[in-house]
Amino acid sequence: MLEALGKSCEVSPDAIRIREARALATRLEYPGRSIRNTLLILGALTARFGRGAVPLPGGCKLGERKYDLHVHVLESLGARVWEEGDHLCAEARDGRLRGAEIHLALRSTGATENAILAASLACGTTRLWNPHVRPEILDLIAFLREMGARITVRGQESIVIEGVEGLTGARHWVIPDNVEALTWLVGSVITGGDVEIVRFPFEHLEIPLIHLRESGARFFRGDDRMIVRGGTCYPLDLSTGPYPGINSDMQPLLAVYGALAQGETRITDLRFPGRYGYAEELAKMGLRHEVVGDMLRIHGGAPLTGAEVKALDLRAGIALVLAGLTADGTTTIAEAWQIERGYDRFLEKIQALGGKVLADEAS
Repeated sequence: MLEALGKSCEVSPDAIRIREARALATRLEYPGRSIRNTLLILGALTARFGRGAVPLPGGCKLGERKYDLHVHVLESLGARVWEEGDHLCAEARDGRLRGAEIHLALRSTGATENAILAASLACGTTRLWNPHVRPEILDLIAFLREMGARITVRGQESIVIEGVEGLTGARHWVIPDNVEALTWLVGSVITGGDVEIVRFPFEHLEIPLIHLRESGARFFRGDDRMIVRGGTCYPLDLSTGPYPGINSDMQPLLAVYGALAQGETRITDLRFPGRYGYAEELAKMGLRHEVVGDMLRIHGGAPLTGAEVKALDLRAGIALVLAGLTADGTTTIAEAWQIERGYDRFLEKIQALGGKVLADEAS
């Protein structure tokens, strides 16, 4: 997407170098799959150029979303936002966004990111109330500060952004992905693996680690790494919530953990109630479950068998991979592109760990 706008991106195994050699387009024409990241590109374009247009994320219409926090952020900063065919467009009324008081009805990671990006180049001061302050947000803020942004974090209460005229280039070391780290941990335990995970973000996963340790996972902390020694899966009883709680993205992984435990696991997603579509796909592999209100109840211990299933989204897809590693027979996952968009060199890593996973370009 950046290259389609006119950026030059050099990607190596452990870095990406982004340059700007020519004037950028303000309308993103992208023939590939559209994802919600286009909303962040829209915020950045509108902040820098006063206007922007991007493909609608996932093809979904605003009317179907009822209330979109990203649109709320841009409109609060003085932009006009509208749909134009399959694109979402925004334009600052006087050519530049203006600082404002923004109140988020939900602690949304994406809306918090967009507000920070857009307000960094807005004229004046923006105060974002009820932000979702989590490690990824603090890492983004650290990066923007290195580029010249002026941002102050006031805990979970608010973030204050003083707009600047422009940002400069910078070098930044991105923090480890905590959901990927948790994926390798859960995968190691459910398969009885013996795995060492380097640069494991312990301080970002305190609550999930407590649940897993109390539910039979055996792991030990080194100086900068985690050593997993398998363990015995016991049932979980948990609810998701804002950081430092259990992220909604983590619950499909923990559902597979519960599927392999003898007894009943109960998961309540307080962030996105009813986000349990992946359970129907796991049911094709033998999962016994039921949804009661906003709670997913998993009757663990039933053997899983390979089946043809579908990755409904990124985390649903990785849950199916983990289940497939423990199932008897072959599991075929359709729409597997969902998985690789959220994991760096996924096939390379899982194959190195001994997983018998093959990619089919048609998927």
